[in-house]
Amino acid sequence: MPEERTPVRAEGQQAGEPMPGPEAAGPAASVPDLPADALILIPVRNIVLFPGAVLPLTLGREGSIAAAQEAARRRRPIGVVLQRNADVAEPGPDDLYGVGTIASVLRYLTAEDGSHHIVCQGTSRFRILNYLDGFPYLVARVDPLAEPEAVSDTEIEARFHQLRERALEGLQLLPSAPAELVAAVRNIDSPAALADMVAAFMDVKPSEKQDILETSDLRTRLDKVLWQLAHSIEVLRLSRQIADQTRETMEGRQREYLLREQLRTIQKELGETDETSAELAELAKAIEEARMPDEVADHARKELRRLERMPEAAAEYSMVRTYLDWLIELPWSVLSEESIDIARAREVLDEDHYGLEKVKRRILEYLAVRKLRPDGRSPILCFVGPPGVGKTSLGQSIARATGRKFARLSLGGIHDESEIRGHRRTYVGALPGNIIQAIRKAGTRNPVLMLDEMDKLRAAFHGDPASALLEVLDPEQNSTFRDNYLAVPFDLSRVMFIGTANMLDTIPGPLRDRMEVITLSGYTAEEKLQIARRYLVGRQLEANGLTPDQCEISDDALRRIIDDYTREAGVRDLERQIGSAFRHAAMRIAEGGADRIRIGADDLQEMLGPRRFENEVAMRTSVPGVATGLAWTPVGGDILFIEATRMPGTGQLILTGQLGDVMKESAQAALSLVKSRAETFGIDPGVFQKSDIHVHVPAGAIPKDGPSAGVAMFSALVSLLTNRTVRNDTAMTGEISLRGQVLPVGGIRETVAAAVRAGIKTILLPSRNRRDYEEIPQSIRDQAEFVWLERVDDVVASALGPTAADRS
Repeated sequence: MPEERTPVRAEGQQAGEPMPGPEAAGPAASVPDLPADALILIPVRNIVLFPGAVLPLTLGREGSIAAAQEAARRRRPIGVVLQRNADVAEPGPDDLYGVGTIASVLRYLTAEDGSHHIVCQGTSRFRILNYLDGFPYLVARVDPLAEPEAVSDTEIEARFHQLRERALEGLQLLPSAPAELVAAVRNIDSPAALADMVAAFMDVKPSEKQDILETSDLRTRLDKVLWQLAHSIEVLRLSRQIADQTRETMEGRQREYLLREQLRTIQKELGETDETSAELAELAKAIEEARMPDEVADHARKELRRLERMPEAAAEYSMVRTYLDWLIELPWSVLSEESIDIARAREVLDEDHYGLEKVKRRILEYLAVRKLRPDGRSPILCFVGPPGVGKTSLGQSIARATGRKFARLSLGGIHDESEIRGHRRTYVGALPGNIIQAIRKAGTRNPVLMLDEMDKLRAAFHGDPASALLEVLDPEQNSTFRDNYLAVPFDLSRVMFIGTANMLDTIPGPLRDRMEVITLSGYTAEEKLQIARRYLVGRQLEANGLTPDQCEISDDALRRIIDDYTREAGVRDLERQIGSAFRHAAMRIAEGGADRIRIGADDLQEMLGPRRFENEVAMRTSVPGVATGLAWTPVGGDILFIEATRMPGTGQLILTGQLGDVMKESAQAALSLVKSRAETFGIDPGVFQKSDIHVHVPAGAIPKDGPSAGVAMFSALVSLLTNRTVRNDTAMTGEISLRGQVLPVGGIRETVAAAVRAGIKTILLPSRNRRDYEEIPQSIRDQAEFVWLERVDDVVASALGPTAADRS
């Protein structure tokens, strides 16, 4: 690309005029005389001087200043040579190219700041033959390179005319090309001079200019200049095209804005408004009526002003409009009126839920504190228990008892932090997080917001949603909760958060610490009967299009469903089985086979099929080596059978049934304890070296772990080795130590309820679990006998029957 450069001449000095006297260049230095064919050299950085070009140079090196002063004093020309590497401070012969330009010094100037400048004009090329020593600057013998004589060559003539046309084309593309330069290009008649002039003003790399300078063949030189000039013109043409497009776009927007402003003025004068203006006016009114906090209102007005300046076709228009809609529709100052009546709240909780006395009492305590101190911070309650025990419905009852709106947010399977905090508006399709969406759906700033399945949150590469909930559930921080989409604070301090989970183990510690955990245990058979009679039967009758006059179910049938067709801590499967029975009845009524059906216990096999669960305790414990244990699971309590057998071997202990590490260690501890007390129990110590003992826990597809089976494993091993059966109506739980102590375990209420459901009459519990006795419902206490264990000797005395010899 031709570069716009104006030849620089010293003030009052014309090219070709004689140089001022030596006094202008300073005192002469004592240097040897220069040979006639020698030339003073001045190395330059990033500049290539061509013959015929005038170039200003600033001298900074001492050697270059001395060389220029000597040339001015002796009125000798100088040689301008390009450095190979511009970073070299003091170049030597090896740092310079071998071809340069002989130049006459037109003017030498010393500025007020002490800097030295010369204006020189190139005359001809030269080639360096060898460098001379003994000078304080670079001096070399040179061979002047004469330009080839002009010959009548059609190829050179064609290239000459082509170069002139392309040079003029390039000058036209420059924003302000000097007229003198255009005239010089038009009037020049020497191909060599034109090539040098165009090369001097082209904006190309110094190394490429040096290559043109070193090219002596005129045809080749013209080709190189033409190629470089064509590339520069193409770049310049594209630059101008981009600039024109940008200018047209800006002019179009300015014109559109001006026309829109004129249109608004005309419509205002005529008393008319267009749809867009009316819509923006409605938005402005809605912002004022939303009663946002001052900070949020200012931000909304700022976004509205941006929207007013945008054309409707702009891509960002719909994004800003949607954002303003979210800000307007959020309940910034809308609060549900709380009417806290403790008696009414107790009545509501009793209507909706049977049992759960501890949970109801805690909820009533919360409401009482809320009534006495309305401006206090709401606690974060977390209901933990097996599925189907009424955790979610408790939240709905709390909302009904307090007169608040209810919103539910399911957290199961969420693995993206943005689901909680929202996405930034820069993303396509961005929306606020689920917390803000639930608040908007509730339409009030103080709803009951249930965070369901908190133990099912999962961290992934998108972030940890549980960590995002830390701010939401912290009463000290959630008053300024900032959603990524809104980018303004929203007050969550008036929201009553209620969490639910099946287990606490998978909830991170910092998140669990922010909540008050309330445990919901499984229901007893009597409680299930009451729940079915009060809630489930009526709900399933309605769901299946029946009325109480058309179909009823007896209590015996409900008990049979509870005992023989369901085995769960909650009542979901119970409701499904009741619904299945009602559907069978509905089909008979719809077919006209009967007008009224009463479902009894004997009708269930026809409706529900054979019973699914049997009382197999007596069958499983009829042989020595089998004991019944109690286990706690996330879905409630359950009975656990421990089977042990022995065979000839080398004293190995074999464990099967997909046991966890803790349960394996319990089995090893039980065997070691039996070995240490072998003589006490009448066991031959030699049997342990001659036999392998195999301990198996059935249902091998289900992982099992925990220390609570230690007592049952000990009983099974003693039963096996003493040939005494464990009583078939007895179940036990507890951890054992190598000292023979029985240690406490958790989940007593659930495991005891499971034992009673399975027909167990005697339950062996660690004596240190007496504190949990009050948690066991009275109906369960009345159905079983409890034996409290201090040591393993108490287990043997209470659980094992007589030996085979004694029985005979």
